[in-house]
Amino acid sequence: MKQYIRETPAPSKNPPVRLHYEVVFVGGGLSGLCGAIGSARQGARTALIQDRSVFGGNASSETRMHVSGASCHWGKKDAAETGILMELQLENKYLNDSYNYSLWDGVLWAAAKECENLDIYMNTSMYKVNSDGKTIQSVLCYQMNTEICFEFTAEVFVDTTGNGTLGYFAGAEYCIGREAGCEYGEKDAPVQRDGETMGNTIYFVAEDKGHPVRFRKPEWAYTFDESDFVHRYHGDIVVYHDADDVVVLKPDEDYEDHQDQLVEKYDVESGYWWIELGGDWDDIIRQAEDIRYELYRTVYGVWDHIKNGGGHGAENYELVWVGSVAGSRESRRLMGDEVLTENDILTNRVFENGIAYGGWPMDEHTAGGFRAKGQIPSKVRSFPGFYSIPYGCYCSKTISNLMMAGRNISATKLAMGSARVMGTCAVGGEAVGIAAAGAAKLGMTPKEYGKTHIQELRQELLKNDLYIMGCRNEDKKDAARTAIISASSEKKGFEAGLVVSGVTRREGSCSNMWSSDGISSQGEFLRLKLLKPVPVKEVRLVLDPDLSEERCISVSKAFLDKEPLGVARELLKDYTVKFLMDGKTAADVEIRDNYQRLNRIVLQENVLTDTVEIRIHETNGCQDAHIYEIRIYGAETNE
Repeated sequence: MKQYIRETPAPSKNPPVRLHYEVVFVGGGLSGLCGAIGSARQGARTALIQDRSVFGGNASSETRMHVSGASCHWGKKDAAETGILMELQLENKYLNDSYNYSLWDGVLWAAAKECENLDIYMNTSMYKVNSDGKTIQSVLCYQMNTEICFEFTAEVFVDTTGNGTLGYFAGAEYCIGREAGCEYGEKDAPVQRDGETMGNTIYFVAEDKGHPVRFRKPEWAYTFDESDFVHRYHGDIVVYHDADDVVVLKPDEDYEDHQDQLVEKYDVESGYWWIELGGDWDDIIRQAEDIRYELYRTVYGVWDHIKNGGGHGAENYELVWVGSVAGSRESRRLMGDEVLTENDILTNRVFENGIAYGGWPMDEHTAGGFRAKGQIPSKVRSFPGFYSIPYGCYCSKTISNLMMAGRNISATKLAMGSARVMGTCAVGGEAVGIAAAGAAKLGMTPKEYGKTHIQELRQELLKNDLYIMGCRNEDKKDAARTAIISASSEKKGFEAGLVVSGVTRREGSCSNMWSSDGISSQGEFLRLKLLKPVPVKEVRLVLDPDLSEERCISVSKAFLDKEPLGVARELLKDYTVKFLMDGKTAADVEIRDNYQRLNRIVLQENVLTDTVEIRIHETNGCQDAHIYEIRIYGAETNE
C-alpha cells in the first residue's frame, strides 16, 4: 500500500513514548479545546495536542481576536453559541471583568487541565503521520520543552489544526481557494477555480497615557500615506451609512441621531482586521513566516501613520502590544462526503443530520489584503436567520478514522467564509468530540456511527446544551418530560410547562422559557410532579444568560464598552433543589452564587422521589426568575 510521508524531519533520535487513547485531537484552538473536553466528558480517554503554550488559537493572548459567531455581535437575536464555549465565557465573565488576557488563558488552560479523562500535551508539534491513505495508524509529535517524542494511536483522530495539517499529512482529500460557480451552483463563485484565500492579520493594542507620547518608526517598517487607507477606516471615528453614502464622524461629534444607521465605531486603541496579507501569495501555509514579517512591517507602518500622520486623535497613545502570532482565516479545507455551500446558507437549510449551526455573514476578504490599494477589503454577504451544518462535513471523505472541526471542515470557499468564525467552530468542535467518543466506544468509524446513531448523537448534543436546529428533546430517560408542572407565578408567554418544550432558547414567537412574575419575599418555585416515583440521580437546569448579549473578551474598547459587566443578571444566583416523596422532603441541595447557564446537580446517593421542586431565592439582578429547561434522570437510566 502507498505510504504517505508528508512530514518534517524527526526532531530526536530517542525512541518515542507510545501512548494509546480512544480519541486524539491535534490542535488546541477553541474547536479542539471544546471538542476534547466534550469527548472526555463522554468518558472516552482523550488526548489534546497543542503546539502552543496556551489554548484558544486566535482567541488566545497570542492573537487576541474576539469570538464571533451566529449572533453577528448583537446583530441577530437569541443566537449565542452555548455548550462548553458559553461555559468558558461565563467563567471568564465571573473571574475577569477587566478583560485580562492572561486570566482568559488561565480559564482555558484550567478547563482542559482539570477535565477528567483528558490528557493535554502543550508545546507539542506533530511532525509525522503514519497512514496508508485510508486509515491513520499513528501520529508522531515532539514536545519542545521536555525534548520528548510521542507516538499516539487512537480509534478516532480529529484534525483541529486550522490548516488541516493532520489530514494533509495522512493523505486526506482537501482543497484550497475558490471553486468555480458551476461546481456547486453558487451564484457568487468565480467562473474559474483559483487559489485565492483570505489573508492573515496581526493585531495591536495602544493605551492612552494622558499626555503626548512620541513614536519613532523603525527603519524596517513601511511608510504609508492616507491614499493607502481608502476604505480602511482608522483612528477615532464613527462610520455610518446615509442612503448610498458613507459618512464619517469623529467620536466627539454628535452621532446620536444616527444610531439606527451606525455601522462601526473605530478607536485608536486596537486594530485592525484589515491589516491583512497572504491571500494572494503562492502558498499561505509554507510562506507563513514571510507573511508574518510583512505583517510586522505593515503594522508598525500603520501605527506610524496613525501617530504621526495627523488628525487621528492618537497624540496621547502609546503602542503597548503587537501580536506575536498572526491570526489565520483560511487555508486547506478537508473534504467530506457532504460539502456545505453558499446555497445551504442562503436558504437557511436545516439538515436532518445537522449537528451545529451558523449565522455569520459569508465574509470574503480581498485576497490582496492591505496591498489591494483602493479596493474594498471585504465583501460581506449578509442573510437573515441561521443554517445547520451536517455531520458529513466533519468526517473525512477518504480517511476512515479521521474527523475534523474548525475552519478546515468540508465547505466551499464561500460557505467557509461564514462557518470559519470561532463561535461556529467551537460548537462544531464539541459536537465532533461527543461523536468521536461515541464512535470510539462502539468500535465504529465516524461514518458508520453517523449512519446508525445520528439521532442518538443529536439528542446527546441537546442534553449538553448545544443548539440543534429543527431538533428538540426526545430523551426517553428524562423523567421531567412527562411530569405535571406548576409554578408559584408565571408570565403570559412564559408558562411553567415551557421548561419541557424541548428547546432551550427563543425560536420565533415562542420563548421556550418559564419566567416568574417577579420574585416574592418568600421566593418563587417551579414544581414537577413525576409520573411515578424515580430513584433520582441527576437534575439538569438550563438557565438564561441572555442569548442576545455578548460576553467575549476583546482588545477593542468600542466592542467592550457595549458589553455588560459582571455575571449575567438573568441567571439564577441562589436556589434550592428539593426532592420530595409523599409530600415529605427526602433530600435537598442548595446552590449558591451560581454564574453558569447549564447546572448539573448530581446526587451522591440515589433519592426516591415523586416530586422535584426548584425554589428560587435570588437572581443575579433580574426581577424575574428564568428557567429554559429542567431534566430529571433516574439512576437506572443515567449510565
